[in-house]
Amino acid sequence: MNSHGGGAGGSGGDHIAWSPLHIAMVGQKGLPATYGGIEHHVENIGARLVERGHRVTVYCRSTYSEVLVREHRGMRLVVAPTIGTKHLDAIVHSATSTGKALSAGADVVHYHGIGPGLLAPIPRYLSRSSVVMTVHGLDHQRAKWGAAAQAVLGTAHWMSGRVPDELVVVSRDLVEHYRNRRGLDATYVPNGVVPHPPVPADLLDPFGLQPGRYAVSVGRLVPEKRADLLIRAFQGVEGDHRLAIVGDSSFSDDFSRHLRDLAADDPRVVFTGFAYGDTLAALYQHAGVFVQPSALEGLPLTLLEAVSYDCPVLVSDIPPHLEVVGQGSSRHRTVPVDSLEALTAALREMLAADRAPDPTADELRSSVVSHYSWDAAVIELEQVYLRSLARRRGSPVRHHGPLQGTRRADDIVLQKGSR
Repeated sequence: MNSHGGGAGGSGGDHIAWSPLHIAMVGQKGLPATYGGIEHHVENIGARLVERGHRVTVYCRSTYSEVLVREHRGMRLVVAPTIGTKHLDAIVHSATSTGKALSAGADVVHYHGIGPGLLAPIPRYLSRSSVVMTVHGLDHQRAKWGAAAQAVLGTAHWMSGRVPDELVVVSRDLVEHYRNRRGLDATYVPNGVVPHPPVPADLLDPFGLQPGRYAVSVGRLVPEKRADLLIRAFQGVEGDHRLAIVGDSSFSDDFSRHLRDLAADDPRVVFTGFAYGDTLAALYQHAGVFVQPSALEGLPLTLLEAVSYDCPVLVSDIPPHLEVVGQGSSRHRTVPVDSLEALTAALREMLAADRAPDPTADELRSSVVSHYSWDAAVIELEQVYLRSLARRRGSPVRHHGPLQGTRRADDIVLQKGSR
């Protein structure tokens, strides 16, 4: 049963007043968020939707955590079974999550990621739920997948522009991708960032790191993030600086082992595993430079976090990185993607540099913190939900007044109409 009932003042009324929606989140591994960008996205969006009066159900993989909780930040967490293998984990979980969402009568089924969206035709054509999909990156291009998996994900990519009632993307680069290659207009709702308060440097002690004397990379150990290139570049940096690789395998154990073999002869390279909370904040805040030489990204939360912590950053010049750092500054630099020589030279310079005042760098950081806002993102996403539901009912959406971050969603009214 959908949340929207009859018109105000009885059946046949002119308006359907706003009422809380039941939103089902499908595609994330689970909550509370630990290392995954999609998990952090869902957590921050979902919690704010709850604050605005909606009911949010997040479907979690049975393989996600040893400790399963029923509620987190106001969101209901429901475990949906899966098969924890590289090729079946996401798709089986999406199938079981979709079934549970429809049984629960969700108003909106919101898929996160291209792969989970393979199940989107079920609610789109066999239910009254509206279907929203957020594309966080072009998953079919990721190097960890073999030819068969890439073909399936290629089909999912084709479906992403045809099945959902609303398509959402997290970067302007993805907006251009769908516009230029698919002739589609996607809604741009970027990730947000929440600056973390200062944390003590002694949280670095278990890793043998000293403030300002190390480079840090944060993310899953998968080929497209080019941690292998970073390790080779760092081995060309002389001195006692260290390199902290923060993260671990994501169904990419062979690549993870390759990285450790590559660094075996350099004791300055430290693999910390996944880090969370204050420990992760310390690794950002006290680093000499954050490095992300990726060849493929959506809109990386790691880069947003590094900039928000005022950590110097060094990134490849792919479009999603340029969206964040623009023309750069003395503390925000880019190098050509896959250029070992350029990455090595820039690493040497940034690790050796003294921290000098730079108004351009301060302005860029302020701009990032201001623009990439979870509060702004949730307002835009709420409009996406209401718009998709209105179309399902053949009704135009009318917004009353400006949708400011401090306003509640009950200022939005759906006007009932006929085709």
